[in-house]
Amino acid sequence: MDLVKIDETLDDLQIKDIHIIQKKEGFRFGVDAVLLANYAKVKSNQTVIDLCSGTGIIPFIIQGKKSPRHITGIEIQEDMVQMANRTVLYNKFQEKIKFINEDIKNLAELKKLERVDVVTVNPPYKLRNSGIVNEFDKNAIARHEICCTLEDVIKAARTLLKDNGRLFMVHRPERLADILCLMREYKIEPKSIKMVYPSVNKAPNIVLIEGQRDGGAFLKWEKSLYIHKENGEYTEELNEIYGR
Repeated sequence: MDLVKIDETLDDLQIKDIHIIQKKEGFRFGVDAVLLANYAKVKSNQTVIDLCSGTGIIPFIIQGKKSPRHITGIEIQEDMVQMANRTVLYNKFQEKIKFINEDIKNLAELKKLERVDVVTVNPPYKLRNSGIVNEFDKNAIARHEICCTLEDVIKAARTLLKDNGRLFMVHRPERLADILCLMREYKIEPKSIKMVYPSVNKAPNIVLIEGQRDGGAFLKWEKSLYIHKENGEYTEELNEIYGR
């Protein structure tokens, strides 16, 4: 079986010789997915579900860095799921990771899955009505709330988490009020927030959030992360996250 197709690349994640299959043209993972996988607190005896999984980048990094008991990725685009499952075969992770083709709005199907300790999600950031969008464009589906909204994501997390299970999400700071309100509405208590800045003199452009299903009210503001130094080089913290 030819695992990597002619329009795809096989990229080294530089973690325990793990490689990921991606399209040459089209959606490819970015820094936000890497930051979320690093931010998520996952123990080796735990189970994880990754929502809006795309090519599966978050499960593969979590597997490489934290080696949980099992990870399931849920993704609505069938070709992405097939690609992610070929990455599973390439890395011989059949016992550890699987991807399923499902709509996270389909709560009846989600309820059939075993509840997990941790849910991770890098959801579409942009509101559906922000800008001209081709609803069949793979990049648009990844970036705009076409197939699911922020509320759908949080509702799905509530359904999938065990009691006191943790949700880890990456999003944009301008949606923070929406995120916190919806988390409270679905009884996922915000526990920690980490802001990510492109560089020292710029406003934050990424936010990492941890929530706990039915957790008590206490919110910790974590130390901020800066991507670049003033001279344009990557910061030591970012290089450490990437294993450079």
